[in-house]
Amino acid sequence: MKKRLFGLFLSALLTMAVLSGCTDGTVEPSVDHSSKEPTYGGSVVVGIQQDFDSLDPHKATAAGTKEVLFNIFEGLVKPDENGNLINAIASDYTVSEDGLTYTFTLRENVKFHNGNVVTAEDVKYSLERAAGLLDGTPLVSTLRAVTNVDIIDEQTVQVTVGSANAEQIYGFVTAIIPAGSGEDETANPVGTGPFSYASYKPQEGMIVKKHEEYWQEGLPYLDEVNFKIVNSPDSALLELQGHTIDVYAYLTDSQANILQNDYQVLASASNVVQALFLNNAVAPLDDVRVRRAICYALDRDEINLFVGGGRGTLLSAGMLPTLKDYYVDLNDVYGTADDQQKAKDLLTEAGYPDGFDLEIAIPSNYEFHMQTGEVIVEQLKAVGINATIRGYEWNAWLEQVYNGREYAATISGITSDMTPSYLLTRFQTDSSKNFINFSSPEYDDIFKRAENTMDLKLKADYYAQAQKILCDLAGSAFIQAPANQTAVSKNLAGYKFYPVYVQDMSTVYFVEQ
Repeated sequence: MKKRLFGLFLSALLTMAVLSGCTDGTVEPSVDHSSKEPTYGGSVVVGIQQDFDSLDPHKATAAGTKEVLFNIFEGLVKPDENGNLINAIASDYTVSEDGLTYTFTLRENVKFHNGNVVTAEDVKYSLERAAGLLDGTPLVSTLRAVTNVDIIDEQTVQVTVGSANAEQIYGFVTAIIPAGSGEDETANPVGTGPFSYASYKPQEGMIVKKHEEYWQEGLPYLDEVNFKIVNSPDSALLELQGHTIDVYAYLTDSQANILQNDYQVLASASNVVQALFLNNAVAPLDDVRVRRAICYALDRDEINLFVGGGRGTLLSAGMLPTLKDYYVDLNDVYGTADDQQKAKDLLTEAGYPDGFDLEIAIPSNYEFHMQTGEVIVEQLKAVGINATIRGYEWNAWLEQVYNGREYAATISGITSDMTPSYLLTRFQTDSSKNFINFSSPEYDDIFKRAENTMDLKLKADYYAQAQKILCDLAGSAFIQAPANQTAVSKNLAGYKFYPVYVQDMSTVYFVEQ
């Protein structure tokens, strides 16, 4: 099957729309720079909300890390702002009729930040390392089906997978790094992206500089970007008001209202699923009746209005509405407003007529989640659940809650790539990302069937069934896909929203005043 035909197949698989938080589906900047010519040079400060979990692109798991590394590393293909895959280090590719063989033609003269030209050996090493073919430990789950990576000639690499999967091509966004560099990436990351690594200080941030020999002509515009870690929401607001930060994403509605006269406040749908995640292995949350009671107790309309100004999209399972062909609206299962009597009845049936104590762990650097928690605490109190918030520094939350699973409930967001399986795969019983300890043999079976079929209609049906199971068993109390409101300096233009969690600074530039 040639690439053109396969592209049509993928288009049918993943019809995505980058939707705005505005009612007419457009992004509304407070300043119109459409007539301004892009200028080169300058540096900007981008405020980010968490420290990096790894500088190794194959080992980084946190969305906040990946959004920055997007500027340093590239794969054979990469996403654009419209949800499409475009050629990056590869100039072209084809897929065999049986879907088992991918043949990539490398773009000529793509250079790493160290000045070396990318070779087929670099590609082979990177894919084998990420797929676990070097040591038996896959680092990138989307490449776990890769069985062989062969060099055909200096410009051609052939990748063989063990089973056909229409979503497999998205695995090749995986970063290409110099052959043999391996663990060196943690000390001095080297990629091919529009910006090169300059420096990193824990708890302070990362500075990247313009890649002068970047393969995409005309980009980037900026000379330097400082990704500054701002752990405290109060500090972030003060810095924004003092104009020491040029770009800051994921504003709460109250922050956006405060800043709207001093910044361009841009809005778009996010690729984040926010939820009150429940540890299914911890009593009393190991009782499905208790989890369902919590779902009935939440007034998600109120949460959305209070925290996000009503711009979010309410959810009841782990799938994003932007994946239109696969998303199923299940909001009628528990309702979008609270049903306190139903919640109390279920708690009584489960043996908790007087409720119980519940600690909610929240990464305190995310004001959006902290404000959500404040609303939820009051809503749970109304049905007898004595909920309290425990704030965590980001790395502690990542270690104890996400990786260690030492918690009862937590409020956070999980991000998606451009495939319908990305979010749903984490709820398989044996998934290393299944931090809620959800377990359903029926779910596991349905998911595997979806993953292994090339029939698009059947795949959509399986994913719909998986969402229904997750919702019915109240794996967690899903809340919303929040709108991403971002403050951008009025001196800047070219900022783009993506259907994946990235901060692409390559197209950002200063405008002449």
